[in-house]
Amino acid sequence: MKKEETFLTTDELAEKIKYDARTIRSSLKDAVLIEGVHYIRPFGGRKILYLWEQIQEDMCKFSMESTMIPMSNGGVVNGAY
Repeated sequence: MKKEETFLTTDELAEKIKYDARTIRSSLKDAVLIEGVHYIRPFGGRKILYLWEQIQEDMCKFSMESTMIPMSNGGVVNGAY
């Protein structure tokens, strides 16, 4: 059984992640948010619905990865304060 997804409009996503809806449309969509992964166009239409769980997972994953500092032995050290 597939887990249930939470679909958000651009305005709803903007409110959740505290970004302007215009920023999502112009800067994040197709650069960071990928069609088929982070958003869909239901029924092949123009309307876009964002997949909240995937966006939330990737935001947290990339945030944690950005604090990792690579070491010469192949390991990483957490650079967060």
